[in-house]
Amino acid sequence: MCALVQSNTAHPAASTGANVPLRVLRWHALGTQCEVQYACADSGHARAFENEATGWVAAFEAKYSRFRPDSLISRINAAAGGDWVPVDPEMDAFLDLSGSLHQLTGGVLDVTALPLMRLWDYKAATPRIPAPQEVAAALRLVGWSKVQRAPGRVRLPLPGMALDFGGWGKEYAVDMIAQLARRHGIEQALVDFGHDLCAVGAAPGKPGWHIGLEDPAQPGVACWGSIAARDCGVASSGDYIRGFTQDGRRYGHIIDPRNGRPVANGCRQVTVVARTCVQAGVLSTAVFILGPVTGLRLVEEIMGVEAAIVADTARHQTKGFNRYVVAH
Repeated sequence: MCALVQSNTAHPAASTGANVPLRVLRWHALGTQCEVQYACADSGHARAFENEATGWVAAFEAKYSRFRPDSLISRINAAAGGDWVPVDPEMDAFLDLSGSLHQLTGGVLDVTALPLMRLWDYKAATPRIPAPQEVAAALRLVGWSKVQRAPGRVRLPLPGMALDFGGWGKEYAVDMIAQLARRHGIEQALVDFGHDLCAVGAAPGKPGWHIGLEDPAQPGVACWGSIAARDCGVASSGDYIRGFTQDGRRYGHIIDPRNGRPVANGCRQVTVVARTCVQAGVLSTAVFILGPVTGLRLVEEIMGVEAAIVADTARHQTKGFNRYVVAH
């Protein structure tokens, strides 16, 4: 994810008619930097919100991170090819959501794609290009339709199958913390987990939260534009940072589960603005995999969603994306 949050300096909260300080909560979780900027006048109220927010994220990570050997998802993966694993209603709901997102994206968002991600391990000391037969073997383990489900239990029938909610789990957490802020009466907040964002209201004294869009050609240095976000989710997908180069060719970290290979369709970055961070994150990845033509067609069929694509030779966007763009 590549959207950069621009600094939102504290101003009087004109929208609430009061001088409300802009507080910032930062901590590390879910493998990334988590940050919540929010307006709250009462210190005790702020502490209560922050304690609940960090506690919720810690519990979420303990249950759903595949990097935790004792997590529920790790137990499911460890049992692949063997017995059914009992799951609670929350995990059942997560699996329902996985199926819905798989259908929404035409199958390009697939929580069973972990065998392919492991095969194309860009974090390895010496990343390598897998042989075609290795890709074919991994592809046989991938496919949402292979997951067996029954009320209160799930089974991965083939040894080596594995689930990973990394395609939308962090975004789900962003949305939940935004909902938590609202329940605490916080009307102005920006939840940012690794640059997956959800804007609650607007920044104090401003029409929205100012979010820079990173230039893929100059990551960490320049932005190609910026948007103002208010009561929406924003997420970007790109492969220009994570990946590896071999024999002069770059292989990014985003894998197309249809062919088992890193995406190579000319896309550099996709930014989506949607009702929720989950929707924005899922669609930014799906559009990146599908490419500009098919990807924009998918987004334009979904009400309330806008997207911009930075490709090798051009920039594409939906008609409504300019509504969010900040003039310079």
